[in-house]
Formats: sequence, C-alpha cells, structure tokens
Amino acid sequence: MAKARRQGGAAALRTAKWAAAGVLAGTGLLGLVLFALGRERAWQALGGGLVVAGASAVLGGALGFLFGVPRVRGGSGGSGEPQGSYAPNTNLEQVSDWLTKVLLGVGLTQLGSLGERLHQLGTALAPVLGGDDAAVPFGAALVLYFLVLGFLAGWLVTRLALPRVLTSADDQALDLFLAGQDRDRHGDKVGADDLRVRAMQQLGVLGGSAEQPAALAGQLPPSAGSPAGPDGVVAEVRATAKRSALTAEQVRDLFADGSEGRRIQALALMQGDPALADLTSLLDAIEHPRSDFEQYHALLAARGLLSRLPADEARRLRDAVAGRLVDPAGIPYGSDRSWLAEKILSRLQTAAPSVPAQPGPPDAPANV
Repeated sequence: MAKARRQGGAAALRTAKWAAAGVLAGTGLLGLVLFALGRERAWQALGGGLVVAGASAVLGGALGFLFGVPRVRGGSGGSGEPQGSYAPNTNLEQVSDWLTKVLLGVGLTQLGSLGERLHQLGTALAPVLGGDDAAVPFGAALVLYFLVLGFLAGWLVTRLALPRVLTSADDQALDLFLAGQDRDRHGDKVGADDLRVRAMQQLGVLGGSAEQPAALAGQLPPSAGSPAGPDGVVAEVRATAKRSALTAEQVRDLFADGSEGRRIQALALMQGDPALADLTSLLDAIEHPRSDFEQYHALLAARGLLSRLPADEARRLRDAVAGRLVDPAGIPYGSDRSWLAEKILSRLQTAAPSVPAQPGPPDAPANV
C-alpha cells in the first residue's frame, strides 16, 4: 500500500512538472502570437519570433545540460554513499555563489550596463519582429524568457533522467561482468572473455569494431535461446560444441566451405571445444577475415586454444596476431579485437619457455 502510494505520488509529481512546463512555454508562445498579430507583417514577426525563441531555448537547454550532468561519487568510507552511484552536479550552486560575490564586489552601481546590453540585443532583433519601437523591448524579453525556460528545462531533464540512464548502463555492464565471472568459474574461458568484452563496450571502454554484416543473420541457423541474432547463434553453438558429433576434420571442412555463415559456425565450434580447433583456419580468419565480426570470433577461438599449442604453432599465432596489430589497416587500437589480441600476445609471452644460454667455448687455461 505504501509503495503504491509513493508510486502514485511520483506519477502525480511528474504530471505536475510537465503541466507547469507546458503552461510556461504556452504563455511565452501566446505572448509572441499576440504581439505578432499587432504588427504590419504579422507572419514575418511570428516566424522571426519563433526562431529567436527556439534559439534561446536551445542555448538555455544546452547550458542547463552542462550544469546538470551528474558526476560519479568517489564512495569515500565515511560518506555512507555507494561507490559508483551518481550525485547531482553542484556547478549551479558554485556559479550562483560566484556571481553573488562578484555582484557584491563590483557594487550595485555597475548594474546599469545590463540594461544597456539588453537594449542593444533588442535593437538587433527588432527588424525580424516588425521593426518598430515596441519590438526592441519585446525582443530582449523574448530572449530572456526562453533562455531561462530552456535552461530550467535542460537542467531538470538532465538532472532527473541522465543519472537513471547512466546507472542502468552500469548495471547492465555489471551483470555482464558477473556472468563472465560465472563462466570463468565453470571453465568457459572463451565465453567469459566474450562477456567481459561486451561489458567494457557497454561502459565505453572498448570500441565495438566487431560489426555484424547485414547478410550474416540469414546465413546462420535461427537461435532457440536469447539473445537473438548472430551473437546469440554463436553463443548457442559454442555452448553445444562439446556435445556435437562433428570431428575436427568436419569442422575444418565447414570453415573451408566458403560462406561466411559456415565459417562463423566453425569458429563457434572451435571456441566451445578446443579439440575441434584448427590453427590454419584460425590464422586465415585472423589475417584474411571476411569481416571484423569473423576476426573477433577467430581471436576468441585462438584465446581458448593457447594452452594446447606447441611452441612452433604458438609462434605462428603470435606472428599473425602481432602483424595485424602493427598493420595500419589491421586491428584498430582500443577496439574489442585489440583487447583480445593483446591478451593473446601477453599469454603467449608469459607461457614462452626461456631459451637456455648457448654453451660458450671452454675457458682458456690460465697461465701458470
């Protein structure tokens, strides 16, 4: 009951806010229409006034957005506030305090220039509002009215809506990270890395360079689970790879079929079961991919194959990945593919056996 009452009160408050905004905007527009009807060129005055009002509202809204953008709380121990939540920006209070101090410092006698500036503004706008003497103060008032209205609307919308959007995005990224951790605990390293990449894309840490070709969805079998689309099909095929009756040779033939959909299915099978992986096919998809999406999944499959590679094949994979990273037309820096490529190289470097020192010539006997 109490929860329903709070929800009803919040809905009523939102309705009241929108109603107040509508009344304020309608009052300004009604005043503009009545003013334009009294001009000799009513349509010209109305059109010019609407442009001036719109420009003032947009400028005020942009300023309100800048002042209303939330900032992340640091989550200090004694504050009692959760780390990573969003707090309202206090720039508006700081600017207000600064302006108050400036006004007190310069004295009230300097406020006379404000009227002069407003008169200059009205004089500049008067031609588009009819050109007579009455258009001068009306132009200045029109700008001030919609500038303040736009500022308040932009600040309120940003203050109320943007923190929810940012928090929702963070929650989705956190869910992906937790799902990745769960996959990692169950031994699915490839699926865990895939979810971590998606989480970092959600937070804007990595660029989403692995775009999906438009024709790919029609070449893949329909996904029985969620999410739908190529990503869902890849995840589903990867999850069933170890139960598949296909052999490594059949998966290699599937990749060599030629169509991009078959190649993606083969890469998903290689991700799910490293025993089905073929290094030659993976190197082909890394060095000569049909799309960024294919190269991404080839890197994922190679990531799950690292512990099974002998030294000579590990060097081939290292050279192929490093070559695509240094190639200007290869893997772009800061993308999901570059994160995977750097992780593969780091793992190969860590696992590389140390080269024993070559025995030198025997020491010459010392002269006695």
